[in-house]
Amino acid sequence: MILKDIWLDIKAVQERDPAARSALEVFLLYQGVHALIWHRFAHWFYCHKMFFIARLISQIARFFTLIEIHPGAKLGHGILIDHGCGVVIGETAEVGDNCTIYQGVTLGGVGTKKGKRHPTLGNNVMVGAGAKILGAFEVGDNCSIAANAVLLKPLEDNVTAVGIPARPIKKDGVSIPKEKKHVSLEEYEELKQEVEDLKRRLCELEKKE
Repeated sequence: MILKDIWLDIKAVQERDPAARSALEVFLLYQGVHALIWHRFAHWFYCHKMFFIARLISQIARFFTLIEIHPGAKLGHGILIDHGCGVVIGETAEVGDNCTIYQGVTLGGVGTKKGKRHPTLGNNVMVGAGAKILGAFEVGDNCSIAANAVLLKPLEDNVTAVGIPARPIKKDGVSIPKEKKHVSLEEYEELKQEVEDLKRRLCELEKKE
């Protein structure tokens, strides 16, 4: 099973990275693949409750690849970690099949309580460079999170999200109109008072002239 997942990860790089020339080159030279290989062995030890060995393997992988994947994280197959320097994937994070993760991505947790505290990514999710996904919620299949976005809420399938905090801008390839901000009565009265104050000052200046 581990060898099959490793092969699928190599094929994912060949299919989705135009710079990849051969399976041998990917296997020997791509640190994202190396991090996934180390992780799959570390996760096996983690599942068999050999936590120290699992964490030791993950720390060795972090030293050589600059990619930190906790051995408890559950990763699908066909994952591409492209230019993976700075990627951090937490203990209870889950990543579906055929996902693409770029450099500087964090799948992080919030709070200090034990249990599920990291995000779950569906299949075919793309996470742009520098994006942060923080919290124990689900990101649906075929979603795209833009570079440097900070996602704090779940996403439905086929959604594109951008910004800080991230908000959906497309669903099924169709743009989502921005929500119109409703002005409260208090805000309206404050604006009205400011306008009146400005008018009064303008009149005073005109009289002085």
